[in-house]
Amino acid sequence: MRPETLTQTDDVPDDEALIARWRAGDERAATVLVERHARPIARFVASLGVGSEVEEVVQDTFVRAFGSLDRFGHRSSLRTWLFTIARNLVRDRVRTARTRPEDREIDDRHVATGHDPLDQVVADETAVRLRTALGRLTPMQKDVFTLRVTQGLSYKEIAHVLDSTEGAARVHYFNAMRFIQDYLDD
Repeated sequence: MRPETLTQTDDVPDDEALIARWRAGDERAATVLVERHARPIARFVASLGVGSEVEEVVQDTFVRAFGSLDRFGHRSSLRTWLFTIARNLVRDRVRTARTRPEDREIDDRHVATGHDPLDQVVADETAVRLRTALGRLTPMQKDVFTLRVTQGLSYKEIAHVLDSTEGAARVHYFNAMRFIQDYLDD
């Protein structure tokens, strides 16, 4: 179950309550928000291929978010808004480094491994084929696929993060899945 679908209690305030507490001067509320959202954002940023700069991008995401909370319109969840900020920061870094997004690599530390040596060989081969397939997706397909598969975002949330429509997110995901499946089946 995704964290935002859990029933909130007095012990675990929701994001809006924490934002209100932070605005009222409660610094601990900001810490709770960072603790709640930093890991998923880090996984998303790592999946975009920024490598050793993941922590820096995550920190910059929160700095930018807390600096502009007054402009957070609650049109989406806080997590979706944070993903949007993180994606934009990565885009800026990619543009600055003049690196094409489709050339990014998946960090091998995030690949699941097995205990049996044969399983490891198969997993390694599959990981290489999956990285190759992901590298051949369009940047939009790759972003949609990553947000859907690794972060479990809904199509509506993905559309908001990627500044697209829900229907377009569905189509990009479908096309990405079809391409990856066809590629892995070859």
